[in-house]
Amino acid sequence: MRRSTIIIMVVIFGLFLVSWIAKSVALAGAEMHNIWHGFLITFSAFLTLAILSFLYRDNPFYKFAEHLFVGVSAAYWMSMGFWTTIVGNLIPRISRGLSDFFQVPHIPDEHALYFLPDNVSFFIPVILGIMLLLRLTRKLGWVSAWPLAFIVGTTAGFNLVRYLRSDFIEQVSSTFVPLLVDWQGTGSFLSHLSLNASGQFVTMTGNWVIFLGVMCGLVYFFFSKEHKGIFGVGSRLGIWILMVTFGASFGYTVMGRISLLVGRLTFLFRDWLGLIS
Repeated sequence: MRRSTIIIMVVIFGLFLVSWIAKSVALAGAEMHNIWHGFLITFSAFLTLAILSFLYRDNPFYKFAEHLFVGVSAAYWMSMGFWTTIVGNLIPRISRGLSDFFQVPHIPDEHALYFLPDNVSFFIPVILGIMLLLRLTRKLGWVSAWPLAFIVGTTAGFNLVRYLRSDFIEQVSSTFVPLLVDWQGTGSFLSHLSLNASGQFVTMTGNWVIFLGVMCGLVYFFFSKEHKGIFGVGSRLGIWILMVTFGASFGYTVMGRISLLVGRLTFLFRDWLGLIS
């Protein structure tokens, strides 16, 4: 390890201790809970700055924060999966003794035969889970491909129906909008003309934008006819509509990331440094 790296690590460790002590004192007292709370705030600020240090370049502090985040997240979701899936869903259906041990209500199978355990079908995911864990061994690692294929296949099959309903059918049905809303003639339309968001003019304009946008977008992907004349105009308009849609989606994603950044900066300047109230 280079001398400059050692010096930087010593300086950062010293700043960490100083920040820890200062924050504990700022919490009005040297009681144990204030010392522990000051440590948590200081450590959270250190991890935040370590992640942001990647904007300069890759460094050991960023790698430490990244590995810590991935490890803690994996451990957390593994614990949640154990207590919610195995203890909360599986054990109450396969064993009365284990249900009493984990203090969860037993759920017997009323249709089970007396010589078979309760809910024998629930032993199938247990066997698949054990086969999946064989991935950790070298000799029997190939066995894990079978439960993995089963999981991927069933998940794809279940999600196919769900996505057909939520994404495909719902989006298609959302394009079937009336182009003339409460139409009672041109005179009535002009006499009640208003820019109110729920008014007839704004509603009709929005429906026409949806209709023309969908049609021009479909024209752009229609390759059986050369894009010339009116067909070409619709195709070029479809490109603009697609770009606006992609830009809006990207902007929504960026705004979500910006909100996360604002949250971390608020934590640094308010909870850690105390510069803002």
